[in-house]
Amino acid sequence: MIKRIINFIILFTLVFLPTYYLLSANYCLYAQDKVIAVVNNEIITQKDLADFLNFIRLQYSRQFQGKALEEKVDSMKKDLLQRLIEDRLILAQAKLDKITMEPSRVKAKIDEVKKRYGSESDFELDLAKQGLVRADLEKKIGEQLLMYNLVEQKVRSKVMIRPDEITSFYAQNKRQFLKPEERVLTLIISQDEAIAKTVSYQLRLGTKLELLAAKYAFTTDKLSALAGQELRPEIEDTVFKLGLGEVSNPVKIGAQYFIFKLDDIMGSQQLSLSQAQDKIKEYLFEKKMQEELAKWLDELKKQSYIKILEN
Repeated sequence: MIKRIINFIILFTLVFLPTYYLLSANYCLYAQDKVIAVVNNEIITQKDLADFLNFIRLQYSRQFQGKALEEKVDSMKKDLLQRLIEDRLILAQAKLDKITMEPSRVKAKIDEVKKRYGSESDFELDLAKQGLVRADLEKKIGEQLLMYNLVEQKVRSKVMIRPDEITSFYAQNKRQFLKPEERVLTLIISQDEAIAKTVSYQLRLGTKLELLAAKYAFTTDKLSALAGQELRPEIEDTVFKLGLGEVSNPVKIGAQYFIFKLDDIMGSQQLSLSQAQDKIKEYLFEKKMQEELAKWLDELKKQSYIKILEN
């Protein structure tokens, strides 16, 4: 019975749907299914590329929002097809090498992504906005984990940084390891503009913070700010104009009002080798890792058939 109903719906659609809409739908399907590259015995379609872009947008939505997110995604479009080709090569090699991945890790990654959302429906809605469904996300994350496992085995595990490389880099780049000026501040946060203005004024008159806390509703915290750190412009402009012991006017950020009191100034200082070595090792490791990964990918490409058909 169900099959008959479905057949009737299909027949009704074909007979009565205007020709314009059928042609439009066929064109959209053609555009989506258009082959833009061949990698060994696999094809890459325009839809594959669009899905990959949507997945990247979802990944970067953790760090960026709105215009900043779109700018980040746009900056990656130029090399997107090459990245997708490389992913296909890595996945094919992972299959040949029988690389495995624990399904529980996919679930853990999904749960990690979901924590950024207020509810399950918000999560599903955002997936839909990116043109994805949960199964797409699970597949992409599973592929990422497989690729990571293979790269870990073939490349990352073989990268070593010797102590003399760290010492040499430090000696040649000492100026990079100057710790900038640091400012230590007391931060006062209020939801009420009138209270924020009163507290700021009273602090500048010399009233103790403890006395004001007993009278007005606000919270306090400590903040260390480094010169050139990625602070919000309104905070940076305020904090680095204060003299020692000075109190700022309230600064509105979102729905809250912030007051800054400068407690201490710590001048810039040269980091020692022991203080800098972890950062140097991390930098050198990632640099060498990217170089070795590029060499390994070049070898995979040489051993493969790759044809780009995109105009």
